[in-house]
Amino acid sequence: MMADTTITPKLVEEHGITEEEYRHIESVMGRTPNITELGIFSVMWSEHCSYKSSRVYLKNFPTTGSRVLQGPGENAGIIDIGDGIAVAFKMESHNHPSFIEPYQGAATGVGGILRDIFTMGARPIANMNSLRFGDPTHPRTRYLAKGVVAGIGGYGNTMGIPTVGGEVAFDPCYNGNILVNAFTLGVMDSSRIYLGKASGVGNPVIYVGSKTGRDGIHGATMASDVFGEGGEERRPTVQVGDPFTEKLLLEACLELMATDAIVGIQDMGAAGFTCSTFEMADRAGSGMVVDLDKVPKREEGMTPYEIMLSESQERMLIVARQGREDDVRRIFEKWDLDVAVVGQVTDDGRVRVMSEGRVVADIPVAPIVHEAPLYERPVAEPSWQREAQKLDIESVEIPADMNETFLKLMESPNLACKSWVWEQYDHMVMTNTVVTPGADAAVLRLKGTDKGIAVTTDCNSRYCYLDPYAGAALAVAEAARNLSCVGATPLAITDCLNFGNPEKPEIMWQFRQAVAGISEACRQFDTPVTGGNVSLYNETKSEAIYPTPTIGMVGLLDDVNKHATPWWKDEGDVILLLGASEPDLGGSEYLYAIHKRVAGRPPQVDFDREKAVQNAVRTCIRRGLLRSAHDVSEGGIAVALAECSLTRPSGMLAATVTLTDDVRPDVLLFGECGARIIVSTTPADAQAVIEIARELGAPAREIGRVGGRMLAVNNLISVAVAELHQRWSSAMPKLMGE
Repeated sequence: MMADTTITPKLVEEHGITEEEYRHIESVMGRTPNITELGIFSVMWSEHCSYKSSRVYLKNFPTTGSRVLQGPGENAGIIDIGDGIAVAFKMESHNHPSFIEPYQGAATGVGGILRDIFTMGARPIANMNSLRFGDPTHPRTRYLAKGVVAGIGGYGNTMGIPTVGGEVAFDPCYNGNILVNAFTLGVMDSSRIYLGKASGVGNPVIYVGSKTGRDGIHGATMASDVFGEGGEERRPTVQVGDPFTEKLLLEACLELMATDAIVGIQDMGAAGFTCSTFEMADRAGSGMVVDLDKVPKREEGMTPYEIMLSESQERMLIVARQGREDDVRRIFEKWDLDVAVVGQVTDDGRVRVMSEGRVVADIPVAPIVHEAPLYERPVAEPSWQREAQKLDIESVEIPADMNETFLKLMESPNLACKSWVWEQYDHMVMTNTVVTPGADAAVLRLKGTDKGIAVTTDCNSRYCYLDPYAGAALAVAEAARNLSCVGATPLAITDCLNFGNPEKPEIMWQFRQAVAGISEACRQFDTPVTGGNVSLYNETKSEAIYPTPTIGMVGLLDDVNKHATPWWKDEGDVILLLGASEPDLGGSEYLYAIHKRVAGRPPQVDFDREKAVQNAVRTCIRRGLLRSAHDVSEGGIAVALAECSLTRPSGMLAATVTLTDDVRPDVLLFGECGARIIVSTTPADAQAVIEIARELGAPAREIGRVGGRMLAVNNLISVAVAELHQRWSSAMPKLMGE
C-alpha cells in the first residue's frame, strides 16, 4: 500500500472494518485516516487483537488469588509457587495459519508463545500443545497432521525446550479448520517480573531480534475471518519462523534482564510493530515516537504500511533506561542479533510514526486501545441443541462381541496411542522431565529445590457441542483430575477458546455458556484464569468447528519425588476405583466410534465429588500409599484399565477386574462420567487407601488385581495385552501412512 492510496469504502471493507467502525475511526482521528493509519486500526481492532466479541463475557472469569502475581492483560500470567520462585505460562492459538501452511503455522505458534513467556523474565522449561484435526479419511488430514507435528518438533527441538505432553483428537468438524493451540511454561525469580510498559519520558525505544520482512502482513486480520474457497492463497499472511534466531533472542533477553537496563519489553507478535508500540504506551499512559527508517529490514522498498503490519518473527521491542543504549547494543550484538534505537517515549499520549523525515501516522493511544468496538452480539440457543441431547439408550444396540468392540475402540484415532506424535518431540532435553508424555499430566522438577510442576491440556469438544456449559466445566475438572493423578495440587489455568463465527447467535450462545462453565469450575477448584486466548471465526463454508475451550492447567508438587504414574507396577497389586460409578453413553467415544452417533448429554460435573476424589488421590500419593493412579475419561473404565496395562515401561502387565454396577454391559465398560480414578496399591496398603478416601468423602472400593497377560473384566471381555497393544500402538502410524 502506497502512502497516497485513496481510502474508499471497498478498501475499508477489505481491511475488515465495518462502516460504523470506520465512522468511529474518523471521529477518533478528527479526519480521514491515511492508508498506514487505516492498516493500524484494522489490526488493532481485529477480533484477534481486540476481542471485540468476547470481552463482555471474559470479564466474568475469576482472575485473582493468593498466588497470582500477574493476571490477564500482559504477555503471560504468573503465579507464585513459594521460595522466591514463580512460573509464567500461557496458551495461544495458531489455527488459521496452520491450516494454510501447517509446518510454518505450527512452528511460529510455538515461537510466539515462547516469546510471550521469556518477555516476562522467565526461562521456558516446557512446551505442550492441544491439536485438533479432521476426519482421518479426509484427503488433507494426513498432510496437515504431519506438517503441524513436524513444525512443533522442528521449532521446540531446535530451541532446546522439551515438549512434555498435550493432546491430539480427530473429528470431521475440523476438516476445514484445524486447531493448533500452543502452551509454554517458564520459571523465574518472583521479584523480577518484566512488563510491557513504555515508561519514562525520553527513554529510548529499541528494536531487537530479526529483521522485518513482508511475511505475516495482516496475519491478525486473517485470523479474524472465516475461510471460504481458496484459503491456501493466504500463504503470504503466514509468518516464517527461525528457531535458531529465537534461541539467540531468548539468551540475549535473559542476559539483559539480569541487568537493570530494561524499563519494559514486549514481543512483536500479532500485529507486529503496531501492537507492541501502542500496547506498551497504553500500559504506561505515555506516548511514543518511532522512526521506521531505523527499523532493520530484510527487503527493499518496504512501505510504512508494510513495516507497521509485518508479523515477521523473532522480534522484541524494548524500552530501556536513558544512557543504557550501549549496554543493550553490546549484549544483542554479542548474540549476533539486530539492534537499533528506533524511537523514544513521549508524554503526549500519541504514537507518531516517522518515515523519510515526515509523519506517516499520528494516532492517539488510548482510543485505539480502549475504544475498540465492544459487541454484545445476539445470543440464541441453537435450534438443534435440544434434539441433539436426546438419546434413547434402547436404540443403541449392544454389541454381540465385546472383545472385538473393545479392540476397535482402542484403535480408534482419538484413543489410539499417540507416541507417533510425541516421539517427534524432544521431551527430555534440559533433564527436568520426571513424568513424560503419555501420562495424565507431565511433571517437571525444579532444579535446586524439592518442588515439581505438573502441566496438562484438556478439552472434550464433543461434550462441549452437546452442552457447552457442562463440557467446558468438565474440561476444567478433568485437567484438575489429571494433575491430581500425578500428585499435584491444581493452581491456575490458561485457556484457548476456539469457536466459530461470533456473528451467528448460536455461536455466541455456545461461547457464553462455555465461559460460564469455565468460570464456575475455576471458582470451585480455586484455579484462577491468569490469561489465555480467544480464537473465533473457525468456520469454513458456514460449517463451524465444535466449541473447543481448551484448558491448560498448572499444578504444584511440594516434593517432586512423591508423584504417581498411570501404569501398573507389580503382579498382585490391588486395584481400587475411587469415585461412584454412574456412567452413561451421552457424548461418549464409544457411541461415536462404534455406533457413529453424537447424541445425548455429557456427564454433569459433581464438584463436591470431584474435589473429594482428587483430594483423596493427592493425599494417598503424598503418603506413599499408591503404586499408580489414572483418570477414567474417554472410552470409560475398560479403556482406562487398558492404558494402565499397556504403558508400563518395563513390560506390559494385565489385570483381572470385577465390576458390580447394575447397568448394561456396554455402559459398564465404555460409559463415561467424571470423578473416577483407578489406583493400584500393595495388598498391605489397600485398606488404608480406602479409609483415607472415605474419610475425605470419596467413594472407594476394590475392583481387582494386577497380573497375567489377559485383561479381563467380569465375563464381558478377556483380551491378551499383546493383541491389545498391537492394535492400539499401530493405529496412528497406519493413519499417517507409515
